[in-house]
Amino acid sequence: MTRRDYYEILGVGKDASLEEIKKTYRQLAMKFHPDRVSSDKRKEAEEQFKEISEAYAVLSDANKRAQYDRFGHAGINNQYSSEDIFRGADFGSIFEEMGFGGSIFEDIFSGFGGGGRRSRGGQRRGSDLEYEQSLTFEEAASGTEKTITVKRREPCDACAGEGAKPGTKKKTCTACGGAGQVGQSAGFFTIARTCERCRGEGVIIETPCKTCQGTGKVLTEKKINIKIPAGVDGGSHLRVRGEGEAGDKGGPRGDLYVLIRLAEHSRFERHQNDVYCTIPISFVQAALGTEIEVPTLFEEKISLKIPAGTQSEKVFRVSGKGFPDLRGYGKGDQYVRVRVSVPTGLTGQQKKLLLEFAKLSGEDALNETITDKIKKAFH
Repeated sequence: MTRRDYYEILGVGKDASLEEIKKTYRQLAMKFHPDRVSSDKRKEAEEQFKEISEAYAVLSDANKRAQYDRFGHAGINNQYSSEDIFRGADFGSIFEEMGFGGSIFEDIFSGFGGGGRRSRGGQRRGSDLEYEQSLTFEEAASGTEKTITVKRREPCDACAGEGAKPGTKKKTCTACGGAGQVGQSAGFFTIARTCERCRGEGVIIETPCKTCQGTGKVLTEKKINIKIPAGVDGGSHLRVRGEGEAGDKGGPRGDLYVLIRLAEHSRFERHQNDVYCTIPISFVQAALGTEIEVPTLFEEKISLKIPAGTQSEKVFRVSGKGFPDLRGYGKGDQYVRVRVSVPTGLTGQQKKLLLEFAKLSGEDALNETITDKIKKAFH
């Protein structure tokens, strides 16, 4: 089933500011809150409330919004679980204005995707990482493999990722009883506030590990081999599953996103899967016709026939010499623009011959320079 656009759900434009998004969501939340409608409309209101809250959670987060703008719903679903979508969204200030208390809430009500809640065992998915990789035109056209080095946090070997000094143990937090959260009921909501004493961990580390300072993780460098498909374009993100940071308490790793930067080429320009280049020819070649060699992205040269009388800036199409399509729809084309070069530093004999050419062509050689006549003939 086709899902509605998040911007459409909130009724804002794609250039909407964060403040505009918050204001609009606040108004819609007041309108569709299930406790504010009649009982016969509550079920419908609940669904609408969930829909606008999901849209707000994505569009109010810069990273999620950028991912959605680039890849749509697929980009969000591929990167975030139903819980992760709501993680970090500022519902607390809005709930406060709606009369639900002044706490800043990390999690959202049950039955709503969990809002970034941890599993019962305290597991949490690791953070995603981004790495920028520059490619030449030739590498992007043919595909390549790269070995990159990323910095990421790994479980501390000294304490086995526990955060406590070896030989000591964590103690259950007495404030939350080990739950990590202190809950309260507010009508339709079951709101959970992160325990301030243990910061949501459920346990207290009295003697932290000296190696990781109690975090359970240390920063390390990891070499990763990545395969870059032929046809990739600048600005694309390649997802490498499971190569992000380690999760908490055995939780799954995050993913690594490789952002492709395409280096400028001295000869070629890229427009989607097509490439453009400019080749200079002499005005004699343009007038009489010739055959020239043209370089391509694939370490080969092709012959291109230039008909007699070709004008400067004429563009010729060479089929199938562009970038491969990532979806397997063949290759783009190469477009060759020929540019007639006007000679400089002419000898006396050359000038004499050009003047004779001008006379034979019926041009007034006394009122026009040689350069003017050449430009008129070939532009």
